[in-house]
Amino acid sequence: MTKPVVPMSRTRPPIPPLKISPRRTTAAVVIVSLVAASLLFLHPAAQGTSAPTPLFWLMLIALGSTALWTIRRVASIQGTRFDGVLTAALFGLWVLYFWQMLVVAFEVPRVLLPAPTMIVQALVDNPGKLWGDFNQTVLKAVCVGWLLGSGLGFAVAVAIDRMPFLQRGLLPLASLTSTVPLVAVAPIAVMWFGFEWPSKAAVVVLMTFFPMLVSTLAGLKASGKLERELMVSYAASYSRTLWSLRLPSATPFIFGALKVNATLALIGAIVAEFFGSPTVGLGFRISTEAARMNMSLVWGAIVVAAVTGSMAYALLVQLERRAAFWHPSIRGK
Repeated sequence: MTKPVVPMSRTRPPIPPLKISPRRTTAAVVIVSLVAASLLFLHPAAQGTSAPTPLFWLMLIALGSTALWTIRRVASIQGTRFDGVLTAALFGLWVLYFWQMLVVAFEVPRVLLPAPTMIVQALVDNPGKLWGDFNQTVLKAVCVGWLLGSGLGFAVAVAIDRMPFLQRGLLPLASLTSTVPLVAVAPIAVMWFGFEWPSKAAVVVLMTFFPMLVSTLAGLKASGKLERELMVSYAASYSRTLWSLRLPSATPFIFGALKVNATLALIGAIVAEFFGSPTVGLGFRISTEAARMNMSLVWGAIVVAAVTGSMAYALLVQLERRAAFWHPSIRGK
Protein backbone atom coordinates (compact mmCIF):
# COMPACT_ATOMS: atom_id res chain seq x y z
CA MET A 1 0.00 0.00 0.00
CA THR A 2 1.22 3.47 -0.74
CA LYS A 3 1.49 5.91 2.08
CA PRO A 4 -0.75 8.93 1.90
CA VAL A 5 0.99 12.09 0.87
CA VAL A 6 0.95 14.65 3.64
CA PRO A 7 0.54 18.13 2.21
CA MET A 8 3.29 20.55 3.10
CA SER A 9 2.37 23.41 5.36
CA ARG A 10 2.08 26.72 3.62
CA THR A 11 2.81 28.73 6.74
CA ARG A 12 5.93 30.86 6.50
CA PRO A 13 8.70 30.56 9.08
CA PRO A 14 8.65 33.26 11.70
CA ILE A 15 10.68 36.32 10.88
CA PRO A 16 13.48 36.78 13.39
CA PRO A 17 13.26 39.99 15.34
CA LEU A 18 15.36 42.85 14.10
CA LYS A 19 18.37 43.34 16.31
CA ILE A 20 19.75 46.84 16.58
CA SER A 21 23.30 47.26 17.74
CA PRO A 22 23.69 49.23 20.99
CA ARG A 23 26.37 51.30 19.30
CA ARG A 24 24.01 52.31 16.52
CA THR A 25 21.31 53.17 19.04
CA THR A 26 23.74 55.30 21.03
CA ALA A 27 25.02 56.99 17.87
CA ALA A 28 21.47 57.77 16.75
CA VAL A 29 20.54 59.25 20.13
CA VAL A 30 23.74 61.33 20.17
CA ILE A 31 23.01 62.72 16.70
CA VAL A 32 19.40 63.51 17.57
CA SER A 33 20.40 65.18 20.83
CA LEU A 34 23.02 67.30 19.08
CA VAL A 35 20.47 68.39 16.48
CA ALA A 36 18.01 69.28 19.26
CA ALA A 37 20.75 71.19 21.06
CA SER A 38 21.50 73.16 17.89
CA LEU A 39 17.83 74.07 17.47
CA LEU A 40 17.52 75.09 21.12
CA PHE A 41 20.64 77.23 20.72
CA LEU A 42 18.71 79.35 18.21
CA HIS A 43 16.00 80.11 20.76
CA PRO A 44 15.78 83.84 21.60
CA ALA A 45 16.43 83.11 25.29
CA ALA A 46 19.67 81.33 24.34
CA GLN A 47 20.70 84.37 22.30
CA GLY A 48 19.95 86.79 25.14
CA THR A 49 17.24 88.66 23.23
CA SER A 50 14.33 87.58 25.43
CA ALA A 51 13.65 86.23 28.92
CA PRO A 52 13.66 82.45 29.36
CA THR A 53 10.21 80.86 29.43
CA PRO A 54 9.15 77.76 31.43
CA LEU A 55 9.11 75.80 28.17
CA PHE A 56 12.73 76.78 27.54
CA TRP A 57 13.81 75.54 30.98
CA LEU A 58 11.83 72.31 30.50
CA MET A 59 13.54 71.67 27.16
CA LEU A 60 16.93 72.46 28.67
CA ILE A 61 16.35 70.01 31.55
CA ALA A 62 15.24 67.30 29.11
CA LEU A 63 18.30 67.94 26.98
CA GLY A 64 20.51 67.71 30.07
CA SER A 65 19.02 64.31 30.97
CA THR A 66 19.62 63.11 27.42
CA ALA A 67 23.19 64.39 27.49
CA LEU A 68 23.82 62.51 30.73
CA TRP A 69 22.45 59.32 29.21
CA THR A 70 24.56 59.64 26.05
CA ILE A 71 27.76 60.20 28.04
CA ARG A 72 27.09 57.11 30.16
CA ARG A 73 26.34 54.97 27.11
CA VAL A 74 29.39 56.15 25.18
CA ALA A 75 31.57 55.53 28.25
CA SER A 76 30.22 51.97 28.55
CA ILE A 77 31.07 51.07 24.94
CA GLN A 78 34.34 49.16 24.68
CA GLY A 79 36.31 47.56 21.90
CA THR A 80 37.74 50.54 20.03
CA ARG A 81 40.89 52.52 20.66
CA PHE A 82 39.00 55.82 20.61
CA ASP A 83 36.56 55.07 23.45
CA GLY A 84 38.21 57.39 25.95
CA VAL A 85 38.66 60.17 23.38
CA LEU A 86 35.01 60.02 22.31
CA THR A 87 33.76 60.10 25.89
CA ALA A 88 36.00 63.05 26.80
CA ALA A 89 35.06 64.94 23.62
CA LEU A 90 31.33 64.41 24.16
CA PHE A 91 31.56 65.37 27.82
CA GLY A 92 33.53 68.53 27.04
CA LEU A 93 31.11 69.48 24.27
CA TRP A 94 28.11 69.22 26.57
CA VAL A 95 29.89 71.19 29.32
CA LEU A 96 30.63 74.02 26.90
CA TYR A 97 27.07 73.95 25.59
CA PHE A 98 25.38 74.21 28.98
CA TRP A 99 27.96 76.76 30.10
CA GLN A 100 26.96 78.93 27.15
CA MET A 101 23.23 78.42 27.63
CA LEU A 102 23.16 79.03 31.39
CA VAL A 103 25.45 82.06 31.32
CA VAL A 104 23.32 83.74 28.67
CA ALA A 105 19.99 82.71 30.21
CA PHE A 106 20.90 83.93 33.70
CA GLU A 107 22.61 87.06 32.29
CA VAL A 108 25.82 86.43 34.22
CA PRO A 109 28.14 89.47 33.97
CA ARG A 110 31.10 88.86 31.70
CA VAL A 111 33.44 90.04 34.46
CA LEU A 112 32.39 87.06 36.58
CA LEU A 113 32.16 84.41 33.87
CA PRO A 114 32.22 85.11 30.13
CA ALA A 115 30.40 82.85 27.71
CA PRO A 116 32.44 80.34 25.67
CA THR A 117 31.62 82.21 22.47
CA MET A 118 33.27 85.34 23.91
CA ILE A 119 36.36 83.34 24.87
CA VAL A 120 36.58 81.89 21.35
CA GLN A 121 36.21 85.40 19.94
CA ALA A 122 39.08 86.59 22.15
CA LEU A 123 41.23 83.71 20.86
CA VAL A 124 40.41 84.63 17.27
CA ASP A 125 41.06 88.35 17.80
CA ASN A 126 44.42 87.98 19.60
CA PRO A 127 46.40 85.16 17.95
CA GLY A 128 49.64 87.16 17.86
CA LYS A 129 49.56 88.05 21.56
CA LEU A 130 48.71 84.52 22.67
CA TRP A 131 51.34 82.98 20.42
CA GLY A 132 54.00 85.27 21.89
CA ASP A 133 52.82 84.36 25.38
CA PHE A 134 52.90 80.65 24.51
CA ASN A 135 56.41 80.95 23.10
CA GLN A 136 57.70 82.80 26.16
CA THR A 137 56.06 80.64 28.83
CA VAL A 138 55.82 77.16 27.35
CA LEU A 139 58.52 76.81 24.70
CA LYS A 140 61.17 78.56 26.79
CA ALA A 141 60.50 78.51 30.54
CA VAL A 142 58.40 75.35 30.86
CA CYS A 143 60.27 73.11 28.42
CA VAL A 144 63.73 74.08 29.64
CA GLY A 145 62.81 73.93 33.32
CA TRP A 146 60.93 70.64 32.94
CA LEU A 147 63.84 68.97 31.16
CA LEU A 148 66.45 70.29 33.59
CA GLY A 149 64.43 69.57 36.74
CA SER A 150 63.40 66.07 35.69
CA GLY A 151 66.87 65.20 34.44
CA LEU A 152 68.54 66.49 37.60
CA GLY A 153 66.09 64.56 39.79
CA PHE A 154 66.74 61.37 37.84
CA ALA A 155 70.53 61.78 38.04
CA VAL A 156 70.48 62.45 41.79
CA ALA A 157 68.21 59.44 42.34
CA VAL A 158 70.63 57.15 40.51
CA ALA A 159 73.54 58.61 42.50
CA ILE A 160 71.73 58.02 45.79
CA ASP A 161 70.89 54.47 44.75
CA ARG A 162 74.52 53.79 43.77
CA MET A 163 75.96 55.36 46.92
CA PRO A 164 73.47 54.86 49.77
CA PHE A 165 75.42 57.11 52.15
CA LEU A 166 74.26 60.07 50.03
CA GLN A 167 70.68 59.32 51.01
CA ARG A 168 71.25 60.68 54.51
CA GLY A 169 72.55 63.98 53.21
CA LEU A 170 70.89 64.65 49.85
CA LEU A 171 67.40 63.31 50.45
CA PRO A 172 66.58 65.67 53.37
CA LEU A 173 67.88 68.61 51.33
CA ALA A 174 65.80 67.52 48.36
CA SER A 175 62.69 67.25 50.48
CA LEU A 176 63.44 70.73 51.80
CA THR A 177 63.24 72.15 48.29
CA SER A 178 59.70 70.83 47.89
CA THR A 179 58.51 72.67 51.01
CA VAL A 180 59.70 76.13 49.94
CA PRO A 181 56.65 78.25 48.95
CA LEU A 182 56.47 79.18 45.30
CA VAL A 183 55.48 82.76 46.07
CA ALA A 184 58.70 83.11 48.07
CA VAL A 185 60.98 81.58 45.46
CA ALA A 186 59.65 83.47 42.43
CA PRO A 187 60.77 86.99 43.51
CA ILE A 188 64.19 85.66 44.52
CA ALA A 189 64.59 83.94 41.15
CA VAL A 190 63.68 87.20 39.40
CA MET A 191 66.37 89.03 41.40
CA TRP A 192 68.98 86.38 40.57
CA PHE A 193 68.22 85.60 36.91
CA GLY A 194 66.39 88.70 35.69
CA PHE A 195 62.92 89.28 34.31
CA GLU A 196 63.30 87.03 31.27
CA TRP A 197 62.43 83.33 31.00
CA PRO A 198 65.54 81.94 32.83
CA SER A 199 64.11 83.05 36.18
CA LYS A 200 60.86 81.17 35.44
CA ALA A 201 62.81 78.11 34.30
CA ALA A 202 64.70 78.16 37.60
CA VAL A 203 61.38 78.07 39.49
CA VAL A 204 60.24 75.16 37.32
CA VAL A 205 63.47 73.27 38.04
CA LEU A 206 62.87 73.66 41.75
CA MET A 207 59.29 72.41 41.45
CA THR A 208 60.01 69.39 39.26
CA PHE A 209 63.19 68.15 40.94
CA PHE A 210 61.74 66.45 44.02
CA PRO A 211 58.86 64.51 42.38
CA MET A 212 61.27 62.95 39.88
CA LEU A 213 63.77 62.13 42.62
CA VAL A 214 61.24 60.36 44.85
CA SER A 215 59.55 58.49 41.98
CA THR A 216 62.84 57.28 40.51
CA LEU A 217 64.07 56.03 43.89
CA ALA A 218 60.81 54.12 44.38
CA GLY A 219 61.03 52.69 40.88
CA LEU A 220 64.62 51.52 41.29
CA LYS A 221 63.51 49.51 44.33
CA ALA A 222 60.52 48.00 42.51
CA SER A 223 62.41 45.16 40.83
CA GLY A 224 61.88 41.71 42.33
CA LYS A 225 64.31 40.13 44.78
CA LEU A 226 64.64 36.96 42.69
CA GLU A 227 65.55 38.95 39.60
CA ARG A 228 68.21 40.89 41.49
CA GLU A 229 69.68 37.66 42.91
CA LEU A 230 69.74 36.22 39.39
CA MET A 231 71.76 39.20 38.17
CA VAL A 232 74.17 38.71 41.08
CA SER A 233 74.57 35.04 40.19
CA TYR A 234 75.51 36.12 36.67
CA ALA A 235 78.16 38.44 38.16
CA ALA A 236 76.48 41.42 36.51
CA SER A 237 77.91 44.83 37.30
CA TYR A 238 75.85 47.64 38.80
CA SER A 239 75.53 49.41 35.46
CA ARG A 240 74.40 46.22 33.72
CA THR A 241 71.85 45.51 36.46
CA LEU A 242 70.67 49.10 36.33
CA TRP A 243 70.26 49.12 32.57
CA SER A 244 68.81 45.63 32.09
CA LEU A 245 66.66 45.19 35.20
CA ARG A 246 66.14 48.15 37.48
CA LEU A 247 65.51 50.94 34.98
CA PRO A 248 62.92 48.91 33.03
CA SER A 249 61.13 48.19 36.32
CA ALA A 250 61.26 51.90 37.18
CA THR A 251 59.88 53.05 33.81
CA PRO A 252 56.22 53.45 34.98
CA PHE A 253 57.41 55.40 38.04
CA ILE A 254 59.56 57.69 35.89
CA PHE A 255 56.75 58.40 33.46
CA GLY A 256 54.40 59.03 36.37
CA ALA A 257 56.77 61.72 37.62
CA LEU A 258 57.12 63.18 34.13
CA LYS A 259 53.33 63.50 33.84
CA VAL A 260 53.05 65.17 37.24
CA ASN A 261 55.94 67.49 36.44
CA ALA A 262 54.35 68.51 33.13
CA THR A 263 51.46 70.13 34.97
CA LEU A 264 53.59 71.45 37.83
CA ALA A 265 55.98 73.10 35.39
CA LEU A 266 53.18 74.96 33.64
CA ILE A 267 51.66 76.14 36.92
CA GLY A 268 55.04 77.21 38.30
CA ALA A 269 56.00 79.21 35.22
CA ILE A 270 52.66 81.03 35.07
CA VAL A 271 52.68 81.90 38.77
CA ALA A 272 56.33 83.01 38.59
CA GLU A 273 55.42 85.50 35.86
CA PHE A 274 53.11 87.27 38.29
CA PHE A 275 56.18 88.53 40.21
CA GLY A 276 58.07 90.05 37.34
CA SER A 277 58.22 89.36 33.62
CA PRO A 278 58.65 91.15 30.31
CA THR A 279 55.59 92.23 28.35
CA VAL A 280 54.86 88.67 27.18
CA GLY A 281 53.91 85.44 28.91
CA LEU A 282 50.72 83.66 29.91
CA GLY A 283 51.08 84.75 33.53
CA PHE A 284 51.74 88.33 32.49
CA ARG A 285 48.72 88.26 30.17
CA ILE A 286 46.42 86.90 32.87
CA SER A 287 47.51 89.46 35.48
CA THR A 288 47.43 92.52 33.20
CA GLU A 289 44.16 91.69 31.45
CA ALA A 290 42.48 90.87 34.75
CA ALA A 291 43.46 94.34 35.99
CA ARG A 292 41.80 95.79 32.87
CA MET A 293 38.66 93.64 33.43
CA ASN A 294 39.20 92.03 30.03
CA MET A 295 38.12 88.62 31.30
CA SER A 296 37.58 87.13 27.85
CA LEU A 297 41.28 87.38 27.06
CA VAL A 298 42.13 86.14 30.57
CA TRP A 299 40.06 83.03 29.94
CA GLY A 300 41.67 82.74 26.51
CA ALA A 301 45.11 82.54 28.12
CA ILE A 302 43.75 79.99 30.60
CA VAL A 303 42.41 77.91 27.70
CA VAL A 304 45.82 77.98 26.01
CA ALA A 305 47.51 76.80 29.21
CA ALA A 306 44.91 74.09 29.84
CA VAL A 307 45.06 72.72 26.30
CA THR A 308 48.86 72.73 26.40
CA GLY A 309 48.93 70.80 29.69
CA SER A 310 46.36 68.28 28.43
CA MET A 311 48.24 67.67 25.19
CA ALA A 312 51.54 67.23 27.04
CA TYR A 313 49.92 64.73 29.41
CA ALA A 314 48.34 62.79 26.52
CA LEU A 315 51.67 62.68 24.66
CA LEU A 316 53.45 61.31 27.72
CA VAL A 317 50.75 58.67 28.16
CA GLN A 318 51.31 57.47 24.59
CA LEU A 319 55.08 57.43 25.08
CA GLU A 320 54.64 55.43 28.28
CA ARG A 321 52.54 52.83 26.47
CA ARG A 322 55.23 52.41 23.85
CA ALA A 323 58.17 52.37 26.26
CA ALA A 324 56.61 50.14 28.95
CA PHE A 325 54.16 48.07 26.91
CA TRP A 326 55.34 44.91 28.67
CA HIS A 327 54.59 46.17 32.19
CA PRO A 328 51.40 44.79 33.83
CA SER A 329 50.18 48.30 34.66
CA ILE A 330 50.26 49.21 30.95
CA ARG A 331 49.40 45.82 29.48
CA GLY A 332 46.08 45.69 31.30
CA LYS A 333 44.82 48.99 29.84
